[in-house]
Amino acid sequence: MAAFQQVGEQFCQQYYQIFDTNRAGLAPLYGDQSMLTFEGEQFQGAAAIVQKLASLPFQKVRHQIVKCDCHPNPSENGVIIFVTGNLMVDDNQNPLKFAQVFYLKNGPTGSYFCQNDLFRLNIG
Repeated sequence: MAAFQQVGEQFCQQYYQIFDTNRAGLAPLYGDQSMLTFEGEQFQGAAAIVQKLASLPFQKVRHQIVKCDCHPNPSENGVIIFVTGNLMVDDNQNPLKFAQVFYLKNGPTGSYFCQNDLFRLNIG
């Protein structure tokens, strides 16, 4: 498996595990200049992003990844990740379909962080 694929898949497993158990714990995965577009609404910086995610109106959530496609970005040693999956919210038995794109950037310490995050529900 290519290194970028492994980085992308490991990031997704970690991200969704933290999201599903403690959304406030996502802060270290973002940076000060990171940007989230959530259903067309933009948020910049780790604090604003986590505040948005923590304020979402559900108590329980579980992500089920259906596909995780990764590409390298050789110019910045980054990784582009495209995820499709199912979202189980509270006690609703009907999963919501979602798509999410992450751009992971290699930070100054050599570890990856999420520079860009785009999320959409696939409704309709």
